Amino acid sequence: MKVHFIQHETFEASGAYLQWAENRNYEISFSKVYEDDILPDTADFIDLLIVMGGPQSPITSVEECPHFNAEAEMNLIRKCISAGKAVVGVCLGSQLIGEALGTSFDHSPEKEIGVFPITLTEAGLEDEKTNHFGSSLNVGHWHNDMPVLTKESKILAASEGCPRQIIRYSDLVYGFQCHMELTTEVVSLLIDSEEDLLEKSSKYKFVQSPETILSYDYTKMNQKLFQFLDKLVSAYKN
Repeated sequence: MKVHFIQHETFEASGAYLQWAENRNYEISFSKVYEDDILPDTADFIDLLIVMGGPQSPITSVEECPHFNAEAEMNLIRKCISAGKAVVGVCLGSQLIGEALGTSFDHSPEKEIGVFPITLTEAGLEDEKTNHFGSSLNVGHWHNDMPVLTKESKILAASEGCPRQIIRYSDLVYGFQCHMELTTEVVSLLIDSEEDLLEKSSKYKFVQSPETILSYDYTKMNQKLFQFLDKLVSAYKN
C-alpha cells in the first residue's frame, strides 16, 4: 500500500494518520510543500492520498503563500480520483477535494478549536466505514471554514458548531473537517502556532484553553480513525 501525504505546514502534522501507515508497514511518501517539495505529477505511484490541513484556504494565491499552490494540489486530487485511488482530505484538504470536484469552500458558522463531539447523520451510521464511530464521538477541531457538497456527496457527521464535519464524496473519497489525527505532540505544535489562543477561548463558544486541549487523551479518536482507514484500504483493494 502506497500512502502519499501532502503537508502544508510543520504544525499541521500528519499525527495519527502517519502512525497508522507506519504501524502497517505501508510505503510512505511526503510532499512537504512548506519545504518546497514538488507534488507528484502522476497518481501512478499512489494508492491513498492524504491531504492535510493548513492555515490557507482553497482561494489562497501563490502570491499570498508562495509554497501553496491550490490548483496544483487540486489537479493531483482529480488525477487520483479519476484513477480510482483512495483520497482523504483533512480540514483544508477536505475543502480542496470539494473545490477539485467543482464546488467551493464556505465559512463555518463557528470557529472550533479543541475537542468537541460530532454527531453522525443517518448516512454516517449507514456508512460501513464510519458506523463504528457510534452516534456521537469526541474529536479534535481547529478550523474556521468547511467544505461545500457536490451533488453526489453525503454529510456523515456534524457538530454543534459546524454542519459539515465528515463528508463522503464517493466510496473511496472522504473529507474530514475535524481532526481525528490529533495527538498531544501535534496539539502542542498547533497551540504554539495559534496567536492569542487563551484570549480566543474566552471569546468564542467552541474554543478551548490550551490547558484543556493538552489534557485530553486522544487515544480513542485515533483508534476510531485507524479503523476507518483500515476499512477504506479494504474497499480500495477490493
